[in-house]
Amino acid sequence: MLTLVVLLSALSAALTVLFIGNLVPGRSAALDQRLAELEDGPGGTPEILRRRRRLARAERLTAAVQTLGERFEARRGDTSAMRLRLIQAGYPNNNAVALYLGGRFLLPIGLFAAVFLLAPPLGFSLTIILIMSAWFAVLGYVTPPVYIGSRVRSRQKQMQKALPDALDMLVVCVEAGYGLNQALVRVSEEIERISVVLSEQIALVNLEIRAGTPRDDALRNLGERTGLDDMKSLVAMLIQTDRFGTSIAQALRVQSDTLRTKRRQRAEEAAAKTTIKLVFPLVIFIFPAMFVVILGPALIQIFETLADFAK
Repeated sequence: MLTLVVLLSALSAALTVLFIGNLVPGRSAALDQRLAELEDGPGGTPEILRRRRRLARAERLTAAVQTLGERFEARRGDTSAMRLRLIQAGYPNNNAVALYLGGRFLLPIGLFAAVFLLAPPLGFSLTIILIMSAWFAVLGYVTPPVYIGSRVRSRQKQMQKALPDALDMLVVCVEAGYGLNQALVRVSEEIERISVVLSEQIALVNLEIRAGTPRDDALRNLGERTGLDDMKSLVAMLIQTDRFGTSIAQALRVQSDTLRTKRRQRAEEAAAKTTIKLVFPLVIFIFPAMFVVILGPALIQIFETLADFAK
């Protein structure tokens, strides 16, 4: 009996250890691969060595572009507007302006040189090569600001769609007894399912407040980072409400109703513009096909009749 009790106790202990081991999350495959690379030291498989060489080349290229961009940044002087634009596009790093300026200078040169060197083996004349090189150089100079503007508009559109829902959550949190700071923390966690960008921006407000920035300044920074007029009006309302001690929940409810009304009006405006936008595909694609289908047989008969008369 004593032996049976000992065996059962050992088996129970072993099963308990296995159960706890299954509950503990294992290391991910990426982590295991990275640890294997570090254990390999300077050697490793050919794939690891190629990856290391690519990373080293990318780091050297980034460092060169940043060094060149820093010189342009020093000569440019005030780059606050450009930095704000890059922050609105989702590039808040300190070296974003330098990389942007360096890339905008090197990209046209690189495209010009690539076309100028690769086009002659294809049999193009010198004039065509120069025109193509100049065109690609202009394209390389214009592409970075166009890309940044596209990212800014995309992020603003995403935040604008999720802002009324975020305000509703903020109203619920404030009416439930949360302070404004705690309500912002809760909203940043919940709104991530709808808009990751808006969640990040609200979370940055909480981080700034925790770092010692006054709440008014943190809210103003939120309006500047997003660049949305609706967000700036919301920030101004929150600052005014906090300053004069009025009801935050009532002000947020009014603001939420206003934003929903604006969103409905924007949807109606977009629907009204649809008719005008359909004119161009109708004229370019549908009308020519209709003319071919309707007038094609008649034209064929006319040509055949005229050919018979000519005989």
